[in-house]
Amino acid sequence: MTVDPVILSRVQFGFTVNFHIIFPTISIGLALFLAIMEGQWLRIGDPLYLIICKFWLRIFAMAFGVGVVTGIVLSFEFGTNFATLAQKAGPVIGPLIGLEVLTAFFLEAGFLGIMLYGLHRVGPRLHFVATCLVATGTIISASWILSANSWMQTPTGVAVHAGHFEITEWPKVIFNPSYPFRLPHMLLAAYLSGSFLIAGVGAYYFRQGRHLAFARKTMSFGLGFATVLIAGQVFLGDIIAGIVSEYQPPKIQAIEGN
Repeated sequence: MTVDPVILSRVQFGFTVNFHIIFPTISIGLALFLAIMEGQWLRIGDPLYLIICKFWLRIFAMAFGVGVVTGIVLSFEFGTNFATLAQKAGPVIGPLIGLEVLTAFFLEAGFLGIMLYGLHRVGPRLHFVATCLVATGTIISASWILSANSWMQTPTGVAVHAGHFEITEWPKVIFNPSYPFRLPHMLLAAYLSGSFLIAGVGAYYFRQGRHLAFARKTMSFGLGFATVLIAGQVFLGDIIAGIVSEYQPPKIQAIEGN
């Protein structure tokens, strides 16, 4: 029995990307939550907020580490599984991913060490600054990745020369037609995922009757954030569906089973 290598490549890439996306999504959502909780601790002085920060910081570090490792695998699979795409679109996708590493990953990785080990070394305020910078880094990272992904859906700012894409206008490549809507849609998805994860863990402890103060606080924040964010996500999803129907009508037909 012979199996089409294209199908195998798609299956492998699909498995990797579906496993990978879980962890960056969690880290983006938790980074903002940690910044808010630490800010509340500095503003109010309630030690419960510090307990919440220390609990979720460990989970954030785990998600960040696994997300980095699986992301490296994805970068290799672009070349090994879809060599023609990498060869023709590499001049566009490669720099965007490289800029994500230079501007976002180094920022996150550098200040993550202060987040994990620096609270009693650099002081609470500087530690809070480091947490905010890591949260900012996750947003910048998502911005570059969504720019590359959006360009593949709605390519602009390029010309085809000798079978390869050549960049003519960088701003049009980065800010392609679907990018302004795909980026906030992805960020809200990450914040919603983080909110439900936080609320779910709080609900688990609440059901067990343990750490009730921690459980109530995390549940209230998680469900509160989710209630607000999900309203905006509905409208963004509808806008993106309109963009897909304009630029990629066969995709809409496939989604609808038409």
